[in-house]
Amino acid sequence: MSVVVEEARRWIGTPYVHQASALGAGADCLGLVRGVWRGLHGREPEAPPPYTADWGETGRVELLMEAALRHLLPASGTMAVGDVLLFRMRGRAVAKHLGIVSDVGEAARFIHAYDRHGVVESPLSAPWRARIAGRFLFPGV
Repeated sequence: MSVVVEEARRWIGTPYVHQASALGAGADCLGLVRGVWRGLHGREPEAPPPYTADWGETGRVELLMEAALRHLLPASGTMAVGDVLLFRMRGRAVAKHLGIVSDVGEAARFIHAYDRHGVVESPLSAPWRARIAGRFLFPGV
């Protein structure tokens, strides 16, 4: 199993808390990825600025994409376990959701923090796949 997925699975069951990144206490999707980063590398490369829950609907700046390009490595080839996925929740909106691939193939799954659900492992179904805007790797893993 991937060390990335091992670390991400530790977070399953953490309640959803906007802007949080505390294992067992609360996390949003960015908080989950930040927590996995800390589990793999220690200190985070940068602190995120404050953001509202609707920031992705109100702006045009690709904040998450830009941050991913600063700190993660673009993935190429076939989707793999441990890949970080960046999603657009609506067609022309900015990318605003993150998850980590936990299984590939017919039963593909990903781990993410979702409002009213907390950190969960979900099927990477066709509707989710259609929303993928980018795929990245944690450096040094």
